[in-house]
Amino acid sequence: MEVGLIFKIAAVGILVSVIYQILKHSGREEQAFLTSLAGLILVLYWIIPIIKELFETIKSMFSL
Repeated sequence: MEVGLIFKIAAVGILVSVIYQILKHSGREEQAFLTSLAGLILVLYWIIPIIKELFETIKSMFSL
């Protein structure tokens, strides 16, 4: 796994949490929720190929 990916995930987490707090304190809870959901979807989009590769490696190791 790339170290850059870990930094990107951390940056998205920090950015989403700041935006979430700003929106929540201004009374826009729905937009704050959608912002956190968008951050989660973005990170999952980056992580799913890595998880797929992990399962394929495990499958080939055990010849399943």
